[in-house]
Amino acid sequence: MKQLFISFVIPSYNEEGNIFNMMKALNEVMSSSGLPYEVLFVDDGSDDKTMDEIRGALIDYPEVEYVSFTRNFGKEAAILAGLEYAKGDAVILMDADLQHPPDLIPQLIRGYEEGYDQVIAKRNRKGDSPIRSLLSRAYYWGVNKTIEVELHDGEGDFRLLSRRAVDSLLQLSEGNRFSKGLYSWIGLEQKTICYENVTRQHGETKWSFKQLLNYAVDGIVSFNTKPLRLCFYTGILSMFLAISYIVITLADIARNGVDVPGYFTTISAVLFLGGVQLLSLGIIGEYVGRIYNETKKRPHYLVRRTSAAVKGKPVSHAKIRSS
Repeated sequence: MKQLFISFVIPSYNEEGNIFNMMKALNEVMSSSGLPYEVLFVDDGSDDKTMDEIRGALIDYPEVEYVSFTRNFGKEAAILAGLEYAKGDAVILMDADLQHPPDLIPQLIRGYEEGYDQVIAKRNRKGDSPIRSLLSRAYYWGVNKTIEVELHDGEGDFRLLSRRAVDSLLQLSEGNRFSKGLYSWIGLEQKTICYENVTRQHGETKWSFKQLLNYAVDGIVSFNTKPLRLCFYTGILSMFLAISYIVITLADIARNGVDVPGYFTTISAVLFLGGVQLLSLGIIGEYVGRIYNETKKRPHYLVRRTSAAVKGKPVSHAKIRSS
């Protein structure tokens, strides 16, 4: 019987202080399991010594492979590259900052052996600020009311994917990728493992409030057209209110004669309708912008150098490679 081969995909951006510790922790866990494995670091255009640390790990650990981008393309592109280069029967996605506990790896593998295509590690909100926890719960409640797939608070990229799940994700070629939604969209059998939130050991978080907000908008726009329908309904409501106001005003003129319109009424109508129009244009612009980006068909990423090779899988994205 063929022995299970595990691929670890680790997107890395300015993680020079975590690469060695991450590799050491993975080696300890996998040595005790006895399973063959590879660790694929995807350097997302880091401007520190992350790539030097990865090369150092390559010398110390033969299991290490790497893909280095020409610039920072974002975590979604790094995840996609890792899935394309990974050769394992199962792929485990992890962050390089050790906030995804390596101790959970045996449980993820056990779930795969039980027949699940996705084994998901779900964290709690321990250590997060009350405001961030509240905003997170509000976001997931709101987004699940609008999009076609279901997202769960605490479930991120830390998960095991079977080869079938990986191949399913690679069939999805959209340029604006929102992995949380894609994981849910492909379906397949899933199992969830819960764990306590772990704080970052070295470095700073790469997610600013602006980036989190943009990520939230991507989640809403990527999997439904309901915001466009909302513009339509808002337009109908605005038109109904405007017609009602005109009818009421004409009736008042017929009873009491012409009166000078009040400033408050005029400015309120102008501001309300102007706000509705700008909001509607903004929502439409989000969709038009995504259509524009999709039509250009640019590659998701470009590779400066890599120690890995894609074997047996079609690769639809242009790459620059050097040894």
